[in-house]
Amino acid sequence: MSKQDYYELLGVARDADEKVLKAAFRKAAMKYHPDKNPGDAEAEKKFKEIGEAYDVLKDAEKRAAYDRYGHAAFEHGMGGGGRGHAGAGGFDFSDVFEEFFGDFMGGGGGRRRRGGGAASGRGNDLRFNMEITLEDAFRGKTDQIKVPTSVACEPCSGSGAEPGSKPEICGTCGGAGKVRASQGFFMVERTCPTCQGTGSVIINPCKSCGGAGRVRKEKTLQVKIPQGVEEGTRIRLAGEGEAGTRGAPPGDLYIFLSIRPHPIFKRDGDMLYCQVPIPMATATLGGDIEVPTIEGKRARIKVPEGTQSGRQFRLRGKGMPELNGGFTGDMIIETQVETPMNLTKRQRELMEEFAAESGDNVSPRSEGFFSKVKELWDDLTE
Repeated sequence: MSKQDYYELLGVARDADEKVLKAAFRKAAMKYHPDKNPGDAEAEKKFKEIGEAYDVLKDAEKRAAYDRYGHAAFEHGMGGGGRGHAGAGGFDFSDVFEEFFGDFMGGGGGRRRRGGGAASGRGNDLRFNMEITLEDAFRGKTDQIKVPTSVACEPCSGSGAEPGSKPEICGTCGGAGKVRASQGFFMVERTCPTCQGTGSVIINPCKSCGGAGRVRKEKTLQVKIPQGVEEGTRIRLAGEGEAGTRGAPPGDLYIFLSIRPHPIFKRDGDMLYCQVPIPMATATLGGDIEVPTIEGKRARIKVPEGTQSGRQFRLRGKGMPELNGGFTGDMIIETQVETPMNLTKRQRELMEEFAAESGDNVSPRSEGFFSKVKELWDDLTE
């Protein structure tokens, strides 16, 4: 099946300039991007064709060849347009899209690293899971952690070469890290196979690291945990990940926080909740109770007479702070009226007298509930 004309594919005239091409490409790519058309094979195919068309038309030499020979200009020795490559010179079409969309494509906001130069040996990012208490999250803290990682080799200062020597310029690429080869009309650039893109080779590798420029080691780091962190908060320590190879930049360390369940308090954002049992006599007659706070102090609450289980009281400013301080939430106290157990003979007698004296005004909620139940039962027929 014949391929669609590249100009028609992008919807531009044959004399379209670079600005018009770029705008048309962006619009079409956004429309057919796989993330917006999950599972749509036709959209995915169109997406690749758009990338192929733009890669050709944005390049002056490729565009001139296409204008003269059409698709035939790329049919001999140039690859077949499989996944990740179009027929126009074996290009990696995803690079074209990352140039424009970055994070939209999941590219992290920048171009992908190719094999070449120190950047290709950048150290890996590391993840460290850390558990803290709710009190730690309330106050903030500075703690030490030990992370097994790769660090720069001290004897060779990360160069990978034995002390007293140094890496030499690669003879294959002349230090460029890339080599070029002619394919049809165009020059194709690839990572140098001798130096793997670093531009240098090590003749006399360091005995301590074997030429890698880094060694395994446990590193002790200080971590500052700010006030108000929540479950899943991520802290980034730039440059504290694995060391890069042969002096390349290190990666980053990401600390993921989890908060240990608290035996008393439940948290919801900047709010704290606490269930407090109160004696039946206090709930009935009223009185004062003391409750704990997350800051390790006590607060006093006045309980009115006739307090039921589930009644809530708000203590303003006794909750959790916002991240890094500032506004502080409230604490909600929920009462749980406790039924007395192991009564003495006299206590039982008093309770029986109380029950005999009780009327509708004593237990209004119970009376109301059972009145509704009675109405329900009266409506039932056998």
